[in-house]
Amino acid sequence: MSQNVLVLNIGMLATPLGKAARRGEEQGQIEILKDAYVRIRNGEIVEVGTGVPDFRCADIVDANRALVTPGLVDAHTHLIFGGWRQNELGLKLHGASYLDIQNAGGGIQSTTNATRTATEEELADKAEKALNEMLRFGTTTCEAKSGYGLATEHELKELRVIRDLNERHPIDLVATFMGAHLVPAEYKQDREAYVRLVCEEMMPLVKEQGIAKFCDVFCEADTFTAEESRRILEAGFKCGLRPKIHADEIEAIGGSQLAGEIGAISAEHLIVCPPEGIASMAKGGVIACLLPATSFNLGATFAPARDMVNAGVPVAMATDFNPGSCPCLNMQFVINLGCLKYRLTPEEVLTAVTLNGAAAIDLADKVGTIEVGKKADLVIWDAPDLDYICYRVGSNLVKTVIKAGEIV
Repeated sequence: MSQNVLVLNIGMLATPLGKAARRGEEQGQIEILKDAYVRIRNGEIVEVGTGVPDFRCADIVDANRALVTPGLVDAHTHLIFGGWRQNELGLKLHGASYLDIQNAGGGIQSTTNATRTATEEELADKAEKALNEMLRFGTTTCEAKSGYGLATEHELKELRVIRDLNERHPIDLVATFMGAHLVPAEYKQDREAYVRLVCEEMMPLVKEQGIAKFCDVFCEADTFTAEESRRILEAGFKCGLRPKIHADEIEAIGGSQLAGEIGAISAEHLIVCPPEGIASMAKGGVIACLLPATSFNLGATFAPARDMVNAGVPVAMATDFNPGSCPCLNMQFVINLGCLKYRLTPEEVLTAVTLNGAAAIDLADKVGTIEVGKKADLVIWDAPDLDYICYRVGSNLVKTVIKAGEIV
């Protein structure tokens, strides 16, 4: 395809606007254009309009009266891991909880064991297959966390895989260091030593190698306390890693309040987020990155998304793709759940999976909307309008994905 591309005959173009997260009533305020077109030059959007454009000297992509939206942004994944955990399904069906399985040696620790024995090439091949599937579902930008190495060499190994995949795969990847995902088995009797390892050895090496943008921590019962999480995130900040936090997934132990106090860019999960946590996030300008497919997979309640929107907390939604609590990488299913379980409107949901997701990984100035100056990441849907992709469940409705001006 040439450097000049014209996507025309768009029946409906639906996009949020801006370079920052949208909150409150603004989350549901998007631009709808009928009979629209998008002009792309050198991978960037240079014109958005309606009617009949000048189509000379351009490669034409005919949308055939379909819906066009920004590419989807999956702002929370655990993309890099060894093995799978399908054996845990039967345990769950017989009543074992997430923490029961973890404390019996399954869960994150079992994935850690598999990840440590895998080579970089094996991890990359597996992750690349997942990325190819994500792309077919309309995801064009993806955050990826470490956190299954839980030892210096293996955490760095995971982050190198993310860096290398970002250099060769069409999906843009953003790396998050999450050495504080769990206290590994060898440190169970000395968790303080592991916290020091994360803060004093892992993080300086991550900074030195420039292989992550964010630092995340699992603030939860049986993982890291709120005070340990604060210490880890503050150490990360000193190493140039912006804070994120897994908070209030199973028990509310203060993670969402901490997110607001330290000004984390995002707090994630928030299934059992209390009112004081919502208030803290609103005050601290924190983006709530909600993961409805995890609630679905765990048979858990769903995060209080409407309360967050009403309180002025920007809401993003992502998959949480991982081998245990959410082996789902389909952002279209996340869209469905956003409407059906969070009771968000299609307009609010679109913002959550595009602009607000981009803001949660500090890319809202580059992706997440269809407007001049942004990267040309577009999805042409086999759908007439926005409501249709929220209404249909279980089918891949993506017709064409355009990434940086190229059909992929």
